Amino acid sequence: MARLLYTLAVFMLLPAAFLHLLWRSRRQAEYLRHWDERLGLFGDKPAPARPVIWIHAVSVGETRAAEPLVALLRQRYPNHDIAFSHATPTGRATSLEIYGETVDRLYLPYDTPGAVRRFLSRLQPVLGVIMETEIWPNLVAACRQMNIPLLLVNARLSARSARRYALLPTLTQDALRGLSGIAAQGEEDARRLAALGAPRVTVTGNLKFDLAPPQELVERGRAWRSDWRRTTDRGVLLAASTREGEEALILDALRRRPATKLLLLLVPRHPQRFDAVANLAAGMGFRVQRRSAGMALAADTTLLLGDSMGEMYAYYAASDLAFIGGSLLAYGSQNLIEGCAVATPVLLGPSTYNFAWAAEAALACGAARQVGNADELIAVASSLLDDRSKLAEMGRAGLEFSSRHRGASERTLALLEKCLIPARR
Repeated sequence: MARLLYTLAVFMLLPAAFLHLLWRSRRQAEYLRHWDERLGLFGDKPAPARPVIWIHAVSVGETRAAEPLVALLRQRYPNHDIAFSHATPTGRATSLEIYGETVDRLYLPYDTPGAVRRFLSRLQPVLGVIMETEIWPNLVAACRQMNIPLLLVNARLSARSARRYALLPTLTQDALRGLSGIAAQGEEDARRLAALGAPRVTVTGNLKFDLAPPQELVERGRAWRSDWRRTTDRGVLLAASTREGEEALILDALRRRPATKLLLLLVPRHPQRFDAVANLAAGMGFRVQRRSAGMALAADTTLLLGDSMGEMYAYYAASDLAFIGGSLLAYGSQNLIEGCAVATPVLLGPSTYNFAWAAEAALACGAARQVGNADELIAVASSLLDDRSKLAEMGRAGLEFSSRHRGASERTLALLEKCLIPARR
């Protein structure tokens, strides 16, 4: 009965969902492409010729987090194909960037019984893997009916999300019990999932620790930094993956401290906001230079805009200190592990629920510091950029922190292998 009521609600919300796609397409036209896949309609695409391992990764972060697991799956199961489903165009673009045409990719349909059955019939997966925190009752039920093992991996569940799921206890419990297994990032995630009714939860760690920084990007970033030193002796503060509303706070705080000697490297989280952020900064009096222009750093530049995709590790390597976006306002933080992995000291705002355990551990070992607001961010950054020994100490702590917690991919693979049918290997 709970799932029936849920399904009726999904059908009622479908018009609003498509209006949302239309609204999002004003900034990102890609939202209007492949809209039929969101209803489980795939035209005359042929059925797969080989067994398929299907991975659902909502957007960019989940897609990148799956990379070390995909590498292991390809080594262990070379006769299988990998298929990705996504919910956003940027997630889809990221899988294209990483894997090219070597994987199938499509949108996960809205969670109606017919759409998810058409989706599963099109892919015919022998195993399904959902990254992080996506619990879709009809999708889970369809996988059970079609004898497709489905696991939730790299699972995280904040206290806030747990409270929301608890509002629908029967629906949530049935969906969790329908999964073949859950690989949780940490003990707190496992405890919250178990409290909601999940019977099989294993703590495997965070896959993002297993992402090795590409050496070519690290060297690119260091080359940038070397070039910039020819123009300025200012320390470089990276504001990484900032979210809407945060840039204005950071820029305003910096503008009100004219004596602060730092070069701000600002990288918005979403590419469709690059132009808006550039205009905002210019309107506030900053001399803006864009990465996409490809020019040498000008002496009077006060803000570098990182308006490129796929270069985040280079931005970290080019910086003396990094603030992690999404943590200044209540977005829950973006990934702090990337900065630690290239020995870049990290600053965090007050909102870290998406990376609660990693943030707590990084703060405890000295790889990160936390600030309460934008003014404190600029003050602490200015102080640290004048203290090279402290920056080096934090960088070393970050490297040790990131290396100490690797191994989640192997532990997750061991869990997946219990569900792969031997006859189909």
